[in-house]
Formats: sequence, C-alpha cells, structure tokens
Amino acid sequence: MKLTELISDVDVKEIIGSEQLNVSGVAFNSREVRPGNVFVCITGFKTDGHKYAEDAISRGAIAIIAERDLSNLGVTCIICENTRLALAKAAANFYGHPEKKFRLIGVTGTNGKTTTTYLIKSVLESMGRRVGLIGTNQNMIGAEVIPSKHTTPDALELMQLFSKMAEKGAEYVVMEVSSHSLALDRVTACRFDVGAFTNITQDHLDFHKTMEKYLEAKGILFTISKAGVINRDDSGSDYLLKTSTCDKVLTYGAENDCDLRASEIVLSEKGVHFNVSFKNEKYEVALGIPGMFSVYNALTALGCLAAVGIPMAEAVEALKSARGVKGRVEVVETGRDFSVIIDYAHTPDGLYNVIRTIRGFCKGRIITVFGCGGDRDVTKRPKMGRIAAELSDYCVVTSDNPRSEDPEKIIADVVVGVKEGKCDYTVVTNRFEAIEFALDYAKKDDVVLLAGKGHETYQILKDRTIDFDEREIVHKLLNIQGEN
Repeated sequence: MKLTELISDVDVKEIIGSEQLNVSGVAFNSREVRPGNVFVCITGFKTDGHKYAEDAISRGAIAIIAERDLSNLGVTCIICENTRLALAKAAANFYGHPEKKFRLIGVTGTNGKTTTTYLIKSVLESMGRRVGLIGTNQNMIGAEVIPSKHTTPDALELMQLFSKMAEKGAEYVVMEVSSHSLALDRVTACRFDVGAFTNITQDHLDFHKTMEKYLEAKGILFTISKAGVINRDDSGSDYLLKTSTCDKVLTYGAENDCDLRASEIVLSEKGVHFNVSFKNEKYEVALGIPGMFSVYNALTALGCLAAVGIPMAEAVEALKSARGVKGRVEVVETGRDFSVIIDYAHTPDGLYNVIRTIRGFCKGRIITVFGCGGDRDVTKRPKMGRIAAELSDYCVVTSDNPRSEDPEKIIADVVVGVKEGKCDYTVVTNRFEAIEFALDYAKKDDVVLLAGKGHETYQILKDRTIDFDEREIVHKLLNIQGEN
C-alpha cells in the first residue's frame, strides 16, 4: 500500500517528505515496528509516543504520523491534529475497511453489555448466521476463542480482528463499545449498522471525571451508527436522543412509552417471562437468566435484532434457548444445601441489581463477598459498601484487584459505607480466605455471592498477577471441607 492511500482520509495538517512510499504496516508501539512500517506517535497517560519516534525509525519505520514536526529525524513526517484518530483511520485503510464487509452491532452502557452481546450472538447463530464477538470476556470468531485485553481493543487491534472475522466469513460482528474506546477514538473510523445503549450509572469517573463527560462519551456511538437502540427508562436517554445523528432510533423500556415495551413481567429464580409490544403486535418472551436487568438485556438484544431486519417473532423464539454468560449471575455447582453465585458486579448499580435479583429467590441469607478495584474511581467504594450492607444479611469485605494501591486502604474506603448499612460484616483482606470464611459461614438455603471478579480468572496485585478462578477455589475449598 502507498502512504497516500494509508492516509487518504486522515485529517492532515502538513506532510514533510515523500508521500510515494510503500507501506508494510502500521504500529504505535515502537517495539512492534517492522521494516516499512508507519509509526504513529500517541500521547498516552503515562508516556508520550513522540519520545519513541527515533527508536521506531531505528527498527525500520519509514514515516511518522505525529502531532508536531519530527522531520528532523530524517523520514517523512505527517503532522495531524489528533494521532489517535489518525491511527484509527490509517488502520482501517490498511486493512481495507473490513468493518464494511459485515453488519456491525455495537453495545454501550455501564452494565449489561456482555450479556446483551452474547444474547444477540446466540440468536443470530441459531438462525444459521456466522457471528464474530468482541468484548470483556473474550473475542470470538464463530466458536474460536481469542482472549481479550480490553473491553474494546485499540484501533489497530480492532481492525486486525475485523479483518480475521471477515476472512472467516462473519456476516455479523457484535461488540461491546466502552466509553474509553469512544473517548479515545478507538472506534471512530467505524460506521456501525446499529449502536445500542443499555444504561448509565457511576463508573470510570477516574477517567471521565464527571457523569456528564461519561454520558457524552457514550453518546459518540450514536453519531457513528446508522440505527440507534436506546433504553428509554434510563435518565441518559434524553441526552442521547437529543444528540443522536442516527438515521432511525428504536427505544425500549418497561416504564415509558417506547417502540419495544415490556409488560406483564414475571421474575423467578429460573429466569424472566414477559410480553413485549412492537409495531402493534405482542410477543411472549422467556429468558432463562433471572433478574429485572435480564428483561432490559433481552429488550436491548431484540431492539438490535429488529434494527438489522430480523423478524421479531423469530428473534423472540430463538431467545428462549439462550443461556447466561460466564460470571454473570453464574451458579457454581457445589453439591451442598447452600448456593454460590459468581457475578461481575463491580459498580454500585451492578451490585444493587444482582443482590436484588438474588433476594427475589433466596430462601435463606445472602452472604456477599466483595471489594473494590485499586487505581479506579474511589468515590464508588463507600457507595458499594452501603448497598451491600443494606441489601445483604452478612458482608465479607475483601480485596478485588488492588493493583498499585494498598488493599487495606481500599477496604477502609468500602467499610465507611458498610457501616451505614444494617447488616453485620467482617473484613478478610485475602480474597481466598474471605471465600473460605463465607463458605464456612453459610447454612442451609443461604446464597453466597462472590461479587466483582465474574469471568476473571486472575487477581491483579501490586507486583504481580496471580491465577484466581473463583469456581476452582470454591470447588477446592468445598472438597477440603468434605475431607475434614
């Protein structure tokens, strides 16, 4: 590919040097540069890619895309206003815009993204479609699993994934779209067939600083999507509907007038059952995942499927056989007279929803084991503590992914909120020992909720990342107890 083709729709301020170069690839990490690559200088949060331009050239870079003049380094320098956006567009150009070779569905929101994307994938595959999936748990091409590093990959990795999916015949790709990816232009080069919004509650304020900025980031999806699917019951919907540039928008909910409206909702430990009204027709929906949030996840999925032309009757029928997602209200088989549930709830709203869901079917006590992540929004810690203490019968406050922070300090922040609740609690800093304590404490008909880790099979400490699969830990501890 010629350099001129690579930067064909990049907002270039100035080109210093030859444009007629043969390009072998694109990189933004100097250590990954190969001969003939174009190196994009990204200004990050910890370092500045402009500092590594010389290293990139020594490794074979033939041109630099930068936000300032680096022509003194002896290679072609393309100067632009925003190198993150330039990277997204250059990557799309290099891989031949693979996102145009399938129907692209993006789901954004604080909670519900993972389950919703899996529901959409499940329905489409039951109809014989080939589907790619990109998200928090993993990336998939059909049945092939590709581990994921971020909820939404960086712009370059994203186009590489799209290219692989297109090569393998994907007809649809459904992906989680994080607020970070929208704010950092990872997906700006895409044109989504459908963009969907689940909800917005407090999260990622360490990055966005305010809820207004957080919602603004979510809103970007509805400026790069042909169709929008928006939760009308969420307070953020007014802003999204006002700022959307989608050709058409479908709204859904259970409380307000909307295009897809749920009614006659029945919740049980086996799942949800409700009717949905759409275009003057009523459809009976059943989904084997408990909780009111499952109603909203189902509505989001049905809205997306309707937006790409799937008949509602077919989508509703296929949804009946859809199953849950690892780490989302996941029941761990124990062989005991109490239950263990693992859930990814790591936000105030997520924790509230999962405990309320369990309260709907729990015959005994709810014992909640939880903590908060380090190097993340500190203001949600006491809020999560208060929610857990108000809704649970007993709390075990422990460590989550402390990262560079002191676990004891994180726990102290959480306990401030726990003390405002009404239930008893204990602090067990070591998460393995906290789970052991909870299992020992559990009695007949109790539910032990392990909240925060969900699908994760590791724990991020200050100096290392360790294996930490809570399913394996529960089985190990119960087997140990059985032998004593």
